[in-house]
Order: sequence, then structure tokens, then C-alpha cells
Amino acid sequence: MTELGEGRSIPRRDVLQGVLVGAASLLTGSLLRAPRADAAVPATDLPGYYPPIRTGLRGSHPGSFEQAHALRDGERLGAVTDTGEMYDLVVVGGGISGLAAAHFYRARLGADRRILLLDNHDDFGGHAKRNEFHLGGGLQLLNGGTLEIDSPRPYSGVAQGLLKDLGVDVPALARKVEHRKFYAGIGLRQAAFFDRETFGADHLAVGSGFAEDPDRGKATVAQLLAHSPLSPQARLDMARILEGALDYLPDLSGEQKKDRLSRISYRDFLRDVAKVDPAVLAYYQAITHAWWGIGADAVSALDCWGMGYPGFKGLNLPPGAIRRMGPTPAGYKTTGGSFKLHFPDGNATIARLLVRSLIPESMRGASAEDVVTALADYGQLDRDGTNVRLRLNSTVLNVAGTQGGRQVNVVYVRDGERRRVQARHCVMACWNTMIPYLCPQLPEAQKAALHQAVKTPLVYTSVALRNWRPFARLGIRDAYSPGCYFSSLYLNSIVDIGAYRSPRNPRQPTLLHMIRTPCAPGLPEFDQNRAGREELLATPFSVFERNIRGQLTRILGPGGFDPARDIEGITVNRWPHGYAPEYNPLFDPDVPPEERAHVIGRAPFGNITIANSDAGGEAYTDAAIDQAYRAVAELPGA
Repeated sequence: MTELGEGRSIPRRDVLQGVLVGAASLLTGSLLRAPRADAAVPATDLPGYYPPIRTGLRGSHPGSFEQAHALRDGERLGAVTDTGEMYDLVVVGGGISGLAAAHFYRARLGADRRILLLDNHDDFGGHAKRNEFHLGGGLQLLNGGTLEIDSPRPYSGVAQGLLKDLGVDVPALARKVEHRKFYAGIGLRQAAFFDRETFGADHLAVGSGFAEDPDRGKATVAQLLAHSPLSPQARLDMARILEGALDYLPDLSGEQKKDRLSRISYRDFLRDVAKVDPAVLAYYQAITHAWWGIGADAVSALDCWGMGYPGFKGLNLPPGAIRRMGPTPAGYKTTGGSFKLHFPDGNATIARLLVRSLIPESMRGASAEDVVTALADYGQLDRDGTNVRLRLNSTVLNVAGTQGGRQVNVVYVRDGERRRVQARHCVMACWNTMIPYLCPQLPEAQKAALHQAVKTPLVYTSVALRNWRPFARLGIRDAYSPGCYFSSLYLNSIVDIGAYRSPRNPRQPTLLHMIRTPCAPGLPEFDQNRAGREELLATPFSVFERNIRGQLTRILGPGGFDPARDIEGITVNRWPHGYAPEYNPLFDPDVPPEERAHVIGRAPFGNITIANSDAGGEAYTDAAIDQAYRAVAELPGA
């Protein structure tokens, strides 16, 4: 414990107070006021309320889900206080889809419309969360959820229009602010870490990565793996998968090959068709974690071909997608995907721009560049007399249309008190799986369809490092570690935007991103998701911290890394309900797209409509935006 530094008082609390004092000095007005004595004052009105700098267990943090779980488990609604508040629109969920719904509603019906957004978390943005650190006197940011503007298909006119309204010119900003080749330019390469529990010995293979590494240069796979713990046969099989061009299905036509690959997992393709060594199977088991949140045993081989994973070169498959492909690989294979842009805090920047647009007093500035370093004034989010109010720490428990369908009653709980507000319209921009509990009036067939939206659990961890010299000494920028607690880790992206600057000297502090997607190999996809969710909810921060420190020591220790000395802070973004579920040909019924569960589940119900990425069947920001637009358009009178 002492060697790993778990007993050390890292700046989870120490830095927090200092940053709050510094942050408060940048603002005038509400954030500088002394705390009021009234115990009923919401936390967002208290000086120093600034969730982005909170560390420890974040994402679905303690206090954000317990009331919803009690409702799911049958707890009665109980006594409710009627607040007397009446709105044109209540939005359930303050993520990008909910914020976009408020934006589109105002665009259609006027800026004078009264809108209330309710969110169960202590911060807005949904999965688009901002992790903010102040290291060495400078601001450093990392995405605690949604990574970037990127989609398997070009953004729709609606989604592009919203970005334009917010001042986001993606191609122009991407050329100006991103430096995707910086680490490769200073000689840092991809790496793979073989752990002793899975492969027999700890070994870092620099330059190998897990697929066709463009930075490998002239080195062969055999050379890169020469000192690895893999057996000679496993090394030959690995080289065959990465460099070979064998046709493993010579008797089938191209279309027949695609159909066959859509019916077997990537693991089964490697094991039964390519017939690789078991150690190679273990190496590739986690290759699918980052995209799908499940192992190679639960993703089709065809979908893995669509994402460019190795082993298919010799099959000479015809270009394009077939219906039996998930939307992510099908989209990328057909269109090449959308434009891409990574803000330092991921798509939390989009959420912040939407909040600034809806509640200008909450954030100074006027551009997509200055919003990155702007300090949000959370005390302005829920003010009397404003047309748009965003109420955090508020878990919705019931949404019901009144007789005659002229209004909607919304009950939520905050500070232990159940409260009722009324609205003309309501957009449900929360998770599909909760909507049947919140809206018991819905038709049974629709509730059954909504319940099928089993989201993928995942963990995005941000680790603040004193410096990144161990990476420079080892010559790596990331590490794929298939047998470890976190299956991948990588140095923070280099992005310069507005007043924000990324560190370029290994002696400077930086942030490290680590990904864990808990799953249970051998089960169907949704059962793996459920098992992973149960694990996350039962895992305390101390377990995450122990694994972070231990894994980094094993990988980076040869480069001089000392966890007790070099770790300055840890934020674990735990998402038991993470990615929106996508069509998986291995487990989902092969029905026309319009008959899939997410389409049936999003049907409007009186003055209540549904908007979220779940409703689009894709875990992407543009899906969340497009579904918000549809939901607002479906509201009667909108």
C-alpha cells in the first residue's frame, strides 16, 4: 500500500480548495457571496460549486442514481409538494440531447418560452463530462465521457446546423487546434503490454499496438515480439494475422463470406477459421472493448472487418456494408465517417456551448474557442425570472399526462423532497430503460421495447501525472493491455484552442486516459452488460485506485515511474449505463430497421416525446442531436 502510494494524500481534497479559491477570484457576483444560512439553499447557489474539478468517483456518482433504483424496485411515490411552477417545456435530462431539445424548442416557438431542464447529476452534459485539473499552475482538461465530434456517417443537416449555431466550424477548428501526429513526431509509438497472469510474464512490446500500426516502420511483427512471452507458434500466428494474406474461406463468394462473418464472432473467426494459438485469442479478446464495450467473443467478425481489425486481408471482401452489420462499422465502411474534432474536454464543450446559448449569464464569452477556458457560474443555472432554468441534483420520478392531454405533470426529488411542476410539453431525454418506470401510462408494447435498451457499462479514468518522462524514456504514447484491469491507456491529446495549451515537454504535468469496460466473456451481449453494471456499482473508489497504481507501475516502472510520487490526482468516471446499444447481428433479431426496438420505443405519447442517443440506436453525439430535433417536432403544437 505504501509503495503504491495509496496512503498518500494526493490532491483530491488539497487541490480542490485552492482551485475553488482561484476560480472564485475570476468571477463577480454570486460566486463571491458568502454562503447563506438558509439550509434549503440548493448546492448550486453556494460559493465554490464547481463539479468539473471534483475527483474521486464521478460519472454516475453517489447520489445520482439511488432514487431511480428505488423507483425501479417498487418504492411508492409518496407525498409530493406542488411547487406551482408552470412551464412550456420540461426536459428530463441535461445531457447533449436534452440541451439540444431546449435549443430546438426555442428555435421553433420563440426565445420567450419557459423551459425547465431536470438532471439527476450534479453537473450538466450527461455522458459529455468535463474533467478539469490545475497542475503546475496551468489548466488541463480531459473528457470524462464522450470523446469527440465523430460519427460513422456525415452529420445530418440538423446536427451540422446546431454546431453552426453554436459557432463550431469543425473543419476549420480541426485544422487549427488539433495536433494528432505530435507524439509520433517526437518518436513515441504505440505499445502492447503482456501481463504475467495472462501470458506468463510482464513485457512491454514497443511499436506493436494491437492492429496494423502505421508507425511500425520496417520492423516485422516477429522482430517486435521477439522478447515477448508468447510461444514461437503464437508469434507465428500473430504475424500471420497482422501481415499475412491468406484466404481462410476460399470456397465462398465475397457476399457469402460477408454473410458467414456476420454470423460468427471475431473470437470464433480467429479460433475456428484462422485457427490461431490460444495466446493470440487472449491477446485479441479485448480489442473490441473501446468501440463496443464487450469482448471479441460478442462482436461479429464482419463488424470487426468493418473497423479495420486484422486477419481479413486475404479474404478480398467486396467493399461496402450489408444489412447484417452494426451501424458503426457499416457507416464507416460505407461513408468513411463524419468530420472529426476533439476538444480538450471532449464533447463537454458542446454541452457548455448549449448552456451558454440557453443561459448566457452562466458562462462568459462568445465563441467555441473561449468557452474551453471559461468558468461556468453554476449559481446562474436555476434563477427566478429567467426563461430557461437548468436544475441539477434533481431525479425525476414520474411523468404523466393529465386528462384531456393539455399538460404534463412532472414529479422529481431534490434534497429529499418530492416536488411537482407542470408543463405544456415534456421531452424525455434520459435513458430509455428508465422511461417505463417514469411513464407507467405508456402502452405495454412500447415499454417492453424501451426496456430492451441495455446500455454498455464503461469506465473512463483521468489520472493527473507529475510529468510524462516515463513515457518518453520508454518511447511510447499509449499501451494496449488486454489482460489488465484497464484494457488501454494513452496520453492526453495535444490540442491548442483559445487560451488553452497542451503540455509538450515530458517534464511538464499531463493527464492520462485509462479505459475499462467490465464484461463477462461467454455470455450474450446484454448479459455481459448487466454483469458489468453490477460490478461497477459494487466497486469502491479504493479498488479502482489500487488497480490504477498497480497497472501503471508494471507498465511504466521500467521508465522510472513511481506511483506514490508521480500521481497527482485521479478521477474515475464510472458509467454503469454508458454507450447506447447498437444493433448486433449475433444477438439481435434480423428485422427491418423500422421494426427495431429503439424505433418502436421512441413513439410519442400525447404531449410526451422521447429524445436521446438510445432512441437513435447509436452511441454518437449527432444521434443525440437528431433525436432531440425529432422529439421536439413531434410535440403537439410545436
